[in-house]
Amino acid sequence: MNKEYSAPMSALTTALPSDIAEDDAAGIVAWAGRTFGSGLVLTASFEDPVLVHLVATHAPGTPVVVLDTQYLFAETKWLIDNLHRRLKFPLEVFEPAADVVPWITGVRRVDGPTRADTPVVQFDAAREITKINPLAAWSDERLEQYIVDHALPRNPLTERGYPSIGCWPCTRPVAPGEDKRAGRWSGHVKTECGLHLSPTKN
Repeated sequence: MNKEYSAPMSALTTALPSDIAEDDAAGIVAWAGRTFGSGLVLTASFEDPVLVHLVATHAPGTPVVVLDTQYLFAETKWLIDNLHRRLKFPLEVFEPAADVVPWITGVRRVDGPTRADTPVVQFDAAREITKINPLAAWSDERLEQYIVDHALPRNPLTERGYPSIGCWPCTRPVAPGEDKRAGRWSGHVKTECGLHLSPTKN
């Protein structure tokens, strides 16, 4: 994000209203839409269709940003195109514009140890932006049920042993019993690309 950008006071909102439960992803997304309006953006890896569907449904008009590294799986591109045709959300395949003040992500606590303490709403001081994680409290089972209930398409890689999907050079299937993010940056000490790490972590 542009470090010179001075966000409005609403961007400093880091507390979820007490009348919205941490696992009420639809309510969280709707609140974010009401609170931040045109300053809201969703970054999506299209590992699954759930958050894109939630945002398109409960905060319609919110841009969905894909950070295209030029190494996306063909299956991921297929899912992007499929959901875009179905849900008609604004799609931006590049870095977010500087006037974005809150950022919706699909980070969940069950993703792995580096994400176990993820709050639903937080302020990312390094980027000077509010970060909203509507699915933070969701289990794998709840995510799966949402896909079934809404008859959403899946990324074909999920059925080929890829529970976590990034770019093809740095993502592999996981073996039985491995952590779901073990296939990310395999052979390296890290499992995060850096996008979701705090400034104090490497």
